Amino acid sequence: MHKSGRLSRFAAVGAVVALLVAACSSSSPSQSPSQSQSETSAPTEAATTAPAAFTAMAYPESGEAPCGVAPYTGNLKKISALDEHTVEFQMCNPEVAFLAKVAFAAFGISDADYLAAHAPDKSYLSEPNGTGPYKLKEWSRGNRVVLERNDDYWGDKALTPNVEFRWSDEAAARLLELQSGAVDGIDNPGTSDIETIKNDASLAFIPRAGLNILYLGMNVTMKPWDDVRVRQAIAMGIDRQQIVDNFYPPGSEVATHFTPCAIPFGCEGDATWDFNPTEAKRLLTEAGYPDGFETKITFRTAVRGYLPEPPVIATEIAQQLKANLGISATIDVMESGALFAAQADGTLGGLVMLGWGADFPDATNFLDYHFGKGSGKIFGKPFDDIAAALEKGATSADDAARAAAYAEANNLIKEQTPTVIMIHGGSGTAWKADIEGAHSSPLGNEQFATMKAGDRDTLVWSQNLEPLSLYCGDESDGEALRACEQITESLYGYELGGTKPVPSLASECKPNPELTVWTCTLRQGVKFHDGASLDANDVVVSFAAAWDTKHPLHIGRDALFTYIPGNFGGFLNPPAE
Repeated sequence: MHKSGRLSRFAAVGAVVALLVAACSSSSPSQSPSQSQSETSAPTEAATTAPAAFTAMAYPESGEAPCGVAPYTGNLKKISALDEHTVEFQMCNPEVAFLAKVAFAAFGISDADYLAAHAPDKSYLSEPNGTGPYKLKEWSRGNRVVLERNDDYWGDKALTPNVEFRWSDEAAARLLELQSGAVDGIDNPGTSDIETIKNDASLAFIPRAGLNILYLGMNVTMKPWDDVRVRQAIAMGIDRQQIVDNFYPPGSEVATHFTPCAIPFGCEGDATWDFNPTEAKRLLTEAGYPDGFETKITFRTAVRGYLPEPPVIATEIAQQLKANLGISATIDVMESGALFAAQADGTLGGLVMLGWGADFPDATNFLDYHFGKGSGKIFGKPFDDIAAALEKGATSADDAARAAAYAEANNLIKEQTPTVIMIHGGSGTAWKADIEGAHSSPLGNEQFATMKAGDRDTLVWSQNLEPLSLYCGDESDGEALRACEQITESLYGYELGGTKPVPSLASECKPNPELTVWTCTLRQGVKFHDGASLDANDVVVSFAAAWDTKHPLHIGRDALFTYIPGNFGGFLNPPAE
């Protein structure tokens, strides 16, 4: 049955879903199927089998988002289903990186009816319903996630029938599992293990480009980080080259800019502060801290390409701060979900050791998310001058104008120093030698459906951590995103092992000449794992649920939905401070 009929049935499951129907589903009939049948004559055979007429949704339902009117800071103006297979995105300003953004896993498309039924009790966090080449078979919490091939997939079927996700936050443990044959592939081998893998004929190491950044964040609304001299002193007081030389694999480098230089416009403007402990000490003294102060370094134990040995590197930074600046820093380990929530809330004090890996190959991905007007409290508050420069860069189709804007933004980031720009880390994946199609993705989104695990019916993959959930509209961690990308698809995706956006659920998305309207044509015949058909209303609801904080489906795991403000400038109905 067509979705308009299913939505009316879901209206009876509870008050939240009823709110959804009232708020965003003009396609639902005013009567339930049982009511309409009891009040009319018995339907003819033709009426029983005829598909329901498609009623297109739009969001906002009436009018448009208030572009440029506070408190709205976003670039999305309106999302409309023009017909069953066409979606239009209207933007407040030109959206240069639209394809790269909508290809990202956080903007995966869900079935609107399934969201309505499963968001209220959050069951969609562990029971995803996507369109991808794999579907969830089992999630044994703390143990493994098992996916099975989707035999009704619209594209090329998965080459290996099953994929099993396992995890360990210790690189040495992951290598032992690979060497023993317990797993077929591992993420981020330890620095000291790479040569061992390369010298083993039964294994293969595939390097991953260092499109990432390790940084030390500071909340500029808290003391002593509210003094720019202290922030600059920290940036000058750490010998980053020593850390790269001692703890990072080949392919790693000291970062000159927050965005890797391989990404267009990433390294415009001045390089960040060089190691200069003498000047750092002078600045601390001038700020009133000649003998340093006490603080903490907060981090999580997850191994990343930008952070191969978290506790070791945190300890090294603490030792350097003590030796070079007299600052005493204790080590504070937090669980991933708690750390992300505290950073988003602006409640973390001290230094926060975190990083970022490229989601898509554009400067907006690194800079807008962290420093743009929608960045929130990542570093306490956005800086208006940095955000204004980034907006110029994000909304210009002229390369010279973009370069000038990003030079201005990078110079201001150096001047304001809300974060210490540290290291671009090289990394990779390791595999049994018989895995056909094994690859490393520079975006960390390896596609297991293209791999064949020898003569085995299951490809077993070991990564750093367990996914926090399998609804990635409200996730930002790589472990969750990689798992989601096997199950849920976006309008576009990325080329295998690369960064170029390529059509996925949309056969194409085309802009108007001003890049202010993008029109996407959906593939026909695509089915969700539960058998529902993909249509344009699913796209509208999937985006609206993340975009509008007052939408009845704006629920998620913790309702942060950070990629909407990070990549599209801000929420509709942003929460009050």
